Amino acid sequence: MKLIGENIHIISKKTKTAVENKDSGYIIDMAKRQADACIDWIDLNIGPARKSRAGTMQWLTSTILSEMDVNFSFDTTNSSEMQAGLKAHPNPENCLLNSASGDPERLESVTKLAADYNSSLIALTLSNETGIPKDPDGRIEIASIILEKTMELGIDNSKIYLDPLVLPVNVDQSQVMAALDSIRVFKESFDPPVMTTIGLSNVSNGSPGEIRSLINRVFCVMAMGCGLDSAIVDAFDNELLRVIRVIENRTAEKESDNVLINLYNLMQEFGELEELHYNKDNPEELEIYKTAEVLFNKNIYAHNYAEC
Repeated sequence: MKLIGENIHIISKKTKTAVENKDSGYIIDMAKRQADACIDWIDLNIGPARKSRAGTMQWLTSTILSEMDVNFSFDTTNSSEMQAGLKAHPNPENCLLNSASGDPERLESVTKLAADYNSSLIALTLSNETGIPKDPDGRIEIASIILEKTMELGIDNSKIYLDPLVLPVNVDQSQVMAALDSIRVFKESFDPPVMTTIGLSNVSNGSPGEIRSLINRVFCVMAMGCGLDSAIVDAFDNELLRVIRVIENRTAEKESDNVLINLYNLMQEFGELEELHYNKDNPEELEIYKTAEVLFNKNIYAHNYAEC
């Protein structure tokens, strides 16, 4: 599975300060740590980058490339900044644009950049008119509008990463399975097939810090079983990266990994949670099962669900 590192984002106070002060040392260190974690794309999330931050994407791109050869996900709602990043990269065809959506203006501007630079594209299945649809049918309607545009511009489906937009489990539990079902529908609906992605950390947003990684790991395994091709992840979450390798290799490194492998297989086979076997006397296996219960919407989410 392809991984997009989320760790350079303007929401972080440290990153925001580093960008404002042109602190190249901080930015290079953040990029190097993600590259060392074998991340495929480093996401450069600069938000809207209004006039006071003009030139930010070009500076970030050039600063990091001065020290290492990496590919980027250019993450901004400012098309001019996105293009500046593409121009600064020697191989824009290896980069991602994050992101297009069903909003006509946004769809037009970002798909044109993707076509002009032969870049890959993350496409969010939402629009200003509908927001995030509640079911896979609504998401596939927006995806079809996006794919109609990309086909018109000659963008290959292999360069399109559809994102169903998972909501936090503590906000709307039912939407976890809706997002997973949408991944399945995306993979089945287009020929040639499109790619899929998610912002993994969104599923645990608002949950206590001590359980966020657990929720992310279990959800990631479930999504991989549904056909997930890539994810925007915390590149510094070593246990998450380890679990992804376990699933990719189907080789357990410790006893509890077998539950995760079985969960992956269950999702592939459209199985029911009740079919997942685990050792109730093993605390790690019990945590995994309790988390899967919540994500399957079989048990009500509470911040202390793993302790109950």
